[in-house]
Parts: sequence; structure tokens; C-alpha cells
Amino acid sequence: MPELPDIVVYIEALERRVLGERVTGVRVSSPAVMRTYDPPYDAPVGGTVVSLQRVGKRIVLGIGEGDYEGGRIYLVIHLMVAGRLRWETPGKAIPRKVGLAALDFEHGSLILTEQGTHKRAGIWLMADWEGVASLDRGGIEPLDVTKEEFAAALRAENRTLKRALTDPRIFSGIGNAYSDEILWSAKLSPVKRTAQLSDEEIAGLHEAVVQSLGQWTQTLRAEVGEDWPAKVTAFRDDMAVHGKFGEPCPRCGSKVQRIVYASNETNYCATCQTGGKLLADRSLSRLLKDDWPKTLEELEDG
Repeated sequence: MPELPDIVVYIEALERRVLGERVTGVRVSSPAVMRTYDPPYDAPVGGTVVSLQRVGKRIVLGIGEGDYEGGRIYLVIHLMVAGRLRWETPGKAIPRKVGLAALDFEHGSLILTEQGTHKRAGIWLMADWEGVASLDRGGIEPLDVTKEEFAAALRAENRTLKRALTDPRIFSGIGNAYSDEILWSAKLSPVKRTAQLSDEEIAGLHEAVVQSLGQWTQTLRAEVGEDWPAKVTAFRDDMAVHGKFGEPCPRCGSKVQRIVYASNETNYCATCQTGGKLLADRSLSRLLKDDWPKTLEELEDG
């Protein structure tokens, strides 16, 4: 489930390979991956990649100087839950079972894949930046805001902390995995309400967001080096609590606990984050009914 650090590293790898390069072809093996029809799917052909940026959890390629009559266009990729990008040799065949589409260049091909039977990853082609902006859920960039702006966004609605951090209308680019790590770092319960937070707790949470996302971006960047990020995963051995149910907390040694609700799982340390209290799934059902993502897609749609 690629989140802000993963998307940043993807973009940096793309910059080294396609910025300034001409698009020689667009191949689509699964028509459902195309979420727009105007401009047409092959509009990027002949154009040059002039920009790369992140909008939430989306990768946006600005393509100009091509044959499309509208001038510069934008190709937007949203990987959703299981989408991944591969960099392959030029013209490499799209994998039959998992392949969705390919963007070809003289020196290589960018291939979009997705594991599983539910194909949720998508590609949008927009004729202007206004179209790209319409896809943005509106959350603030957590690494670019002041403490005051962070606090205002957090307190705008009374939400559980887990939901607030992963709501793309509040914060941009944070999902299930890194929200667990952020809350563990801040020593805050995932079900504590934002209205209950003190100024000191909000300041600590802001610091944890900046530190966690920044540190993970640097870690992934160092792992990839000049290569391609081929091992993008939500479950990493060096994470503190996410995906570590039953394993010892690296800070206190207590076993990591979890909340399972619908198709989602949240991991936390009871000793470090909830004063030793276990957050039983059944007792939380009423609390989480209106403030917890019902599906993985809802959690990751930003």
C-alpha cells in the first residue's frame, strides 16, 4: 500500500529515468485501468516528460511537446492497495495475470501491475492541471505545514487519531502502515479523539509525523540508491509495530497488540500507547462504527 515515502522514492527513481525523455508508446492490457477517455489513452505518445510530482498518493507525470492538440497533458497514476510499478527493458511484454498498462520510452518501459483479482489501481489523463487538482482530496501536506497549521487541521473535526491521520481530506499521503508507526512514535492511542488532545500531545504528534515520514523516506531512498524500488511493501522488518502483532515492542518489550475492524488492522503497543489497556475489537465496535474505515479501499483512496 504505497504511501508518502514510497511515492516519493518512486518519483525520484522515475526522474532519473524518464525526465526529459520522449514517450514512444502507451500499451493498455486492462481497459478498466483507464479512468478517463479524453484525452485518449495514447495522447502521451510523442510527448516529453517535463515534470514529475506527487498529489496525495498519486504520481503525476507532466507531458508536453507532443502531438496532442491541447498541449501539455498530465498522466496520473494511483496505485491504490496492490498496484506497483516496474521498470523494464524497452518494449517488455506486460505480464498476463498482473499487468495493467505500460508507458514506453527509448531506454525502458514503465509497467503498472496489480496483484489480486480486484483491480483498483487506475490511470487518469488530464488536459490541464485543473483536472489533476480535481482528484486531490484536499488534505494538507504533513511535511510542509507549521505546527499551528497541523493543529488546526487535526482539530477541524473530532475524529479518532487513526482515522484523522489516514483521512486524505485532512492529511495527504498517510495510510495504514505509517500511521501505526507515527502513533507509536508519539505514544498516542489510535482511538483517542482529536478533541481530547492537549497542545503538548499535538506538538508531539506533529514531531512524530515529520520524523517518521522523513526517516522512512531516507531509509527507502538509501535502500534503493540508483536502482529501481522493486520491494515496495507495507510490512517491513524494521517497522516498530505495523504488522508486528504478538512481537515485542522495540521500546518496552511488551507484545504488540492489534485492532481488527472490517478488513482493516491497526497495530499498537498497549504499554506505550494506551496505559496498558487492551483495545478489544468487540468493545470498540460502537465507537468505531462511524469513524473507522469500513474497507481497505476507503483507507487507501487518498
